[in-house]
Amino acid sequence: MHDRSPVCNVDREILMPETRKKIAVIPGDGIGPEVIREAVRVLDRLRETHGVELELTHFDWGADKFLKEGISLPEGALEMLSSEFDAILAGAFGDPRVASNKHAEDILLGMRRGLDLYINLRPVRLLDARLTPLRDRQPADINFVVFRENTEGAYCGAGGFLKKGTPDEIATQEELNTRRGVERIIEAAFAYARKHKRRRVTMADKSNVQRYGGDLWQRVFKEVASRCAGIEANHQYVDAMTMFMVLDPSQYEVIVTNNMFGDILTDLGAALQGGLGLAASGNIHPGRVSLFEPVHGSAPPLAGKNVANPVGSILTAAMMLEYLGFDEASEEVERAVSETIARTETTRDLGGTLSTEEAGAAIREKFEKQNSGVMKSRIQNSGVRSQNE
Repeated sequence: MHDRSPVCNVDREILMPETRKKIAVIPGDGIGPEVIREAVRVLDRLRETHGVELELTHFDWGADKFLKEGISLPEGALEMLSSEFDAILAGAFGDPRVASNKHAEDILLGMRRGLDLYINLRPVRLLDARLTPLRDRQPADINFVVFRENTEGAYCGAGGFLKKGTPDEIATQEELNTRRGVERIIEAAFAYARKHKRRRVTMADKSNVQRYGGDLWQRVFKEVASRCAGIEANHQYVDAMTMFMVLDPSQYEVIVTNNMFGDILTDLGAALQGGLGLAASGNIHPGRVSLFEPVHGSAPPLAGKNVANPVGSILTAAMMLEYLGFDEASEEVERAVSETIARTETTRDLGGTLSTEEAGAAIREKFEKQNSGVMKSRIQNSGVRSQNE
C-alpha cells in the first residue's frame, strides 16, 4: 500500500501569520455579546504578547436588528465575508422574541451553506479530571476530535408534506449524501490525523439500516483509507459508538461522520469534557474564510447577568488562531485556560465563584504571567473598528 493521495502525502498549506488578519466579529444574541467580549479581550492581549495582528470588524447581526429592520443576513454579506475577511468569530443566535428562529437560521445556516463550510470540527478534550462525569478518567483518556459533515445529510432541508393536517398526513424528511461531500470530509479527517500524528480514524454510520447513504460512506471511507498508510481505519455503528464513548473514550483519536450523527455525538463529547460551556467549534473550508463559534446556545435567561461561562468562546478563538497560523498563541491561550480550571478560577457551572468578566480576566492574567516581557516591543494599534450594517 502506497500513499499516492495528496490527502496523505501533502499537508494542506498552513496559513502563516505574515500579514494582518481580518476578522468579522458577530456577537449575536443572549449571552453571545458577553462571552465574545471576553474572547476579543484575549485577542487584544495577544497583540502585545505575541504580535498577533488582527483587524476586528464588529457586525450587529442578530435578533435586535431583525426585529427593528427585518434584516437577518444582509444582502451581499456572504460575498463581503468571503472576499474581505480571513475568519469569522461568532457568539450565539436565538431569541424568544423571534419564535420562528428565522434570523438565527438565516445567519448561521446561511454562512455555513453559503460559504460552503463543509467541515464542522469539534475538539473533545478533558482539561481537568474533576470535570468529567466518568469515573477514574484522566485528561489523557478524553482527547479526540470529531469531523462532522456540515452541509448535507439529514439537515439539507429536503422533504415535504402530503395531506398535511389530515388523519392521512405524510411527512418526508430526506437525507442527501453526495460523493463529493462524503469524500472531502473523510479526506479532511485523514489529513488531520496525518498532520497531528493521530494513529486512528473511526467512521460512525448506520449502514446496516441506511443501505444507500451508508453504502456510499463505507465505500469512500475504504478508498480514502487505502491511500493513507500508517493510519488505522476503524468503523463503528453510531449507536454502538455512543456506548463506547462512555465506556472507553480513550480509543478515539479522530472521528468522522455525517451531519446528524455528528450533531449527536459531539454533544455527548461535550458532556464528557465537562459541559457545553467548554465546547469550541469551527465551521471550516480549508484555505477560505471560515466560521468559529462556541457550541453553547444563546441562553436568554442568563443574558446580561454576567454569569455565563466564557471558556467556550475563548477556546473557540484559540481554534481560530490555529487555523490562521498563530499556533504558538493558540497553545498559550489553551494553557492559560487549563490553569484557571485547575485552580477553580471559573464561573459557577465549573465549580467556581467568578463572574463572566472575572473568569475572562483570570485567563488573561495567567496568560500575561506566562508571557511577561515577551515581545512587548511589538505593541500595535488595536485595529478594532465597528461596523453596524
